[in-house]
Amino acid sequence: MKIDTYTDEQRRTLLNLDQYYSAFKDAEIELRRLGNPLHWKTVNGKDYLYEIIDSRGNAKSRGARSPETERMHAEWHQARDRRNGAKEAIGEVGRMYRALRLGSISPEAAAILREADIRGMIGSAFIVVGTNAMPAYEIEAQARIGAGLDETQDFDMAWIGSLKLLEAGKKQNPLWDILKAVDSTYTINQERSFQARNAKAYEIELLVAPSRVATLIAGDKPAPLPLPEQEWLLNGKFVDHVICARDGSPARIVAPDPRWFALHKLWMSDQEKRNPLKRPKDRKQGERLLAAIEHFMPHYRMDSDFEAELPDELHPYFAAWREQNPRKSALAGSTW
Repeated sequence: MKIDTYTDEQRRTLLNLDQYYSAFKDAEIELRRLGNPLHWKTVNGKDYLYEIIDSRGNAKSRGARSPETERMHAEWHQARDRRNGAKEAIGEVGRMYRALRLGSISPEAAAILREADIRGMIGSAFIVVGTNAMPAYEIEAQARIGAGLDETQDFDMAWIGSLKLLEAGKKQNPLWDILKAVDSTYTINQERSFQARNAKAYEIELLVAPSRVATLIAGDKPAPLPLPEQEWLLNGKFVDHVICARDGSPARIVAPDPRWFALHKLWMSDQEKRNPLKRPKDRKQGERLLAAIEHFMPHYRMDSDFEAELPDELHPYFAAWREQNPRKSALAGSTW
């Protein structure tokens, strides 16, 4: 299989995207901390600082002009300007991203990931575990490996939250709040409680490893489906990259270790319970990702130490890959 490596222009675009997204996220977090929009209003010849409290323009006074209210006004507007400047820069780099045909995801998935990241939940409470993870693996490999394997109208996430989230006061319904914040039309599929759909039938599925069920927040929605094989995707070192959606909007993806993801995909391709329309794509994703690891991700070692970590279910897939790749097999256990 031929794999196209990234050009210098593609790498520059990704570096710029990462920089601009970081600036956007920091400014957006600061803007939310500072609260609602602030503006001056003159009443009886005296300036007062007003906070806009709803979409109808209703406002409440934060006090007369003073060094303190001037500071509050300046902080909010500076954060807004930084956020807007970063959004404008992202818009420009997003157009370049699309022109260079870098791996992308749906705007719906990007909106969810962006909101979750601003709320501090990506990589700490949720990871991406489906086809939407492929663009992040491409960046890790610096090669285009997911072409032709675009995602369908669904988005798989896995809950990985720890008890620290509960102890830190993360309560209420964190995932449901995120979904509703980006699209108020999301509803739960009554026949599949781990799935939510919006008015356009875009689907979100939440999964969880049995070892993380105890960290779920009671009452949150969707209600994830515990699957033993999700334990595999908690192992190794996650990838973490910023990508663009098809509309040029940014998102941060944290996804499983590519070795575990690839072997998991190969295993899924043989499961009769799996949708038969998805199984061929599962196999292609697993095979392409293993090839990319072999050639472009030497920091993810496919050696005897890694093999020793594998459960019985995945050993046959690793053995088959090693038999087909004798060069890599010979390097097992060496430094490369």
